[in-house]
Amino acid sequence: MKKQFLFVALAALGLTACQGGPTDVTSDKEEALQKAVTPYVNNTVIATYRNMSDAGMTLLEQTEAILDKVEKGEDYTTLMRDAGTSWRLMRKYWEQSEAFLYGPAASHNIDPHIDSWPLDFNAMNALLHDQERMAAIEEEGGAYVGDKLGYALKGFHAAEYLLFESVEVEGRAVGTGKTHATNLTHAEAVYLLGIVEDLTQQAILLEYCWAGEVSDTKMKLLEDGEVDTYEDKYGWQMMNAGKPGSIYVTYQEAAEEIIAGCVDIAGEVAELKMGNPYISSTPEERDYIESPYSCTSTEDFADNIRSIQHAYCGALAGDHSVSNYVYRQDAELDARVRKTIEEAIAAIQDIDNFENTAQNNPQVKAAIDKVAELEEILDDEVLPLLSK
Repeated sequence: MKKQFLFVALAALGLTACQGGPTDVTSDKEEALQKAVTPYVNNTVIATYRNMSDAGMTLLEQTEAILDKVEKGEDYTTLMRDAGTSWRLMRKYWEQSEAFLYGPAASHNIDPHIDSWPLDFNAMNALLHDQERMAAIEEEGGAYVGDKLGYALKGFHAAEYLLFESVEVEGRAVGTGKTHATNLTHAEAVYLLGIVEDLTQQAILLEYCWAGEVSDTKMKLLEDGEVDTYEDKYGWQMMNAGKPGSIYVTYQEAAEEIIAGCVDIAGEVAELKMGNPYISSTPEERDYIESPYSCTSTEDFADNIRSIQHAYCGALAGDHSVSNYVYRQDAELDARVRKTIEEAIAAIQDIDNFENTAQNNPQVKAAIDKVAELEEILDDEVLPLLSK
């Protein structure tokens, strides 16, 4: 299972306004950090979750159409390709959110709910051949998947397995990165739709818990699925530090939470997502591959670092950010953080065929070291600077 950490569309995916340099923030620490927190909430967190749930809504429509085609015995090649594209887009926004896995993603267990791996293939096979449970999924959809199935049978990676091709090599399923051949059984198409409905509902829940509202169409999907909603209004709490109802006493606390989230995901990428497959001394470590069927693992890792980039620098050009505050206090440190972020992304992108070559791969080791360096700088230098 994926390790769980507690602690506006973007202008272009993967691009950021991490420019540093002097800003017009005042010398007052709280006022400066307040200016950083507000666009972080609106332009980074809420915008990312909104884009993710939008992509989920599209994927849901496509999987509904796939089931319809399967039932009618009609060709659905184009639909599978389009659904694979939507899955990748939804996945990209999720990975670009992992620097803020605190708050609702953790407190409501949404992170492990939608992003646990590896899959339990034996349990999946048993499920697909269990007529009673499959009938329940067909009737209840995402509600059954969300409430009755374990983490290893739902979320991104269960959908990934059904959407993308895999071949058996030495007793294990190895992905090809291509969308699945159009030979889904009826049970698989029903199961895929249930998975995607639940996945999309959880994405909408993240948007709702941060923004305090979603579109009527999205709210209806939550209501139809009888999804528990929470009046977190987490974005409001962060933007209103010190006010009654906010869990944050100061904007310094909010800024520290932002950076702590960056530290957490950097550690997970270095030590677990890349570290376990790199060591691969056990079958469990060998199979600890982020996205083995779509073969997008290195995209996932790079987007995780971009989530740090967006959190630290701001997602849109002109956004005030923690970077602006750090620059005012220590320009050299700010430059080093921004440079290390870029170097970490580049090192990850240099990895070739991670899913099949991770073990003892020097490219993987170089990327691990660079991400670990970023984690250390943020943890040992940026967090203490904020606490002064």
